Amino acid sequence: MAELILERSVRLEMRAQAHHLQPGVLIGEKGLTAAVMKEIDRALSDHGLVKVHVAGDDREERAEIYLHIADQLQAARIQAIGKMLVFYRPQDEDKKPSKTETQSAILMAKADPGARGMKKPSADPKKKISGTHKASGKASAKSTKPRVTSARKRPKRTTKKAALS
Repeated sequence: MAELILERSVRLEMRAQAHHLQPGVLIGEKGLTAAVMKEIDRALSDHGLVKVHVAGDDREERAEIYLHIADQLQAARIQAIGKMLVFYRPQDEDKKPSKTETQSAILMAKADPGARGMKKPSADPKKKISGTHKASGKASAKSTKPRVTSARKRPKRTTKKAALS
C-alpha cells in the first residue's frame, strides 16, 4: 500500500481545517495495535481529516508510527507537531450524502421551524390576544401607556487636586 501525496496548497488548507479539531484517536502505552489502526481507519472514512494523539515520549517511535499509519491506511500525512499527528484521506463518494438528500433536509428544516431550534408558532388562538382582559375585553392600562424611564444623573467627579484647592 502507498501513502497519499498532496500538493502543498492542499496540505496547507487541510492544516488550517485541522487546527480546530480535537484529537479523534489516542495511541496509548500499548502503541499501535490492530484496534487502534481500525479506529483510525474508521475515523478517516467518516471524517476524512483526523487528529491522532500519541502518548509516548520517544520521537523516533512517533515518526515510525506517523509513516506506518499513512502507508497502511493510504492516507496523506498533513502535519506532525509534538505528539499530535494529522492525517487526511478523501471520503468515499458513495458514503457522502447526495445533493438531493442534502437539499431535501434543508427544505424539511425550513418547513419545520422547531428543527432549527426556533420557537414554533402557537396553534392556540387564545394566546394571540395580548394586552386585553379576558373578562371585559378592554385593553389593560399597562399596554396603553408606554413606560418611560429617565437616565439618572451621575455625580460630578472631582479629582483630589481640585478638591484640595
